[in-house]
Amino acid sequence: MNTAEVLASVDIVALRLSPESQRLQVLLHKRERDPHAGQWALPGVIVNGRTPDNSLDAAAERALAEKARVRPRHLEQVGTEGNAFRDPRGWSLSTYYLALLDPSVEVSEPSLAFHDLDNLLNRRVLLPFDHGLLVERAVERLAAKSLYTNLPLYLAPERFTVLDALAAMQACLGQVVNNTSVRKRLERMKNEGWVQDTGEKHQPRLGRPQQLYRHTPQQVRGFMFDRSLLAGG
Repeated sequence: MNTAEVLASVDIVALRLSPESQRLQVLLHKRERDPHAGQWALPGVIVNGRTPDNSLDAAAERALAEKARVRPRHLEQVGTEGNAFRDPRGWSLSTYYLALLDPSVEVSEPSLAFHDLDNLLNRRVLLPFDHGLLVERAVERLAAKSLYTNLPLYLAPERFTVLDALAAMQACLGQVVNNTSVRKRLERMKNEGWVQDTGEKHQPRLGRPQQLYRHTPQQVRGFMFDRSLLAGG
């Protein structure tokens, strides 16, 4: 790379709530080229004057389509990191996005795999470049916004119960959430048209039937609560 150039990329932190463990997982892509060929990394694309993207959002959509091979329920830009050391080829920067996926999303290509978020945060799985930092920053954004918005519901099943919503919120925050607080939030969103009662029930093996809901966002900006979820909101 010419020393006058800056390598720019758009990278995706795509999260799924594992149906089995109810823990967050990150979608990783096995790199095909140097540097770090053969290592698991965030799916991303290079952006420059030769690529077809007209905006960073368009580049993020291309990364999702070409590298991640998934369609997110929610996508938002988190930030940009750049310096002369993150890439062995020289000065580089990455604009990275948070993507939230349906828990039923699967990947079939050997170059793609879901990895437990905890393994990345605890450095049991090391990512190249500064992708570990990008994951940390994206998860911090998710946790902060989960206190006051409907963001966790993008990780719940298409038809979900109160317990499903509770699991999504706890996974986003990394701590226990009061069941009553979740019920209050769902009821308020239901009154505003952001959650619909399907009229159906889920019958678990043990216990009573559970009401099934559907998340029906009314705008991209998101639903805002005036109290923190951890304050009983």
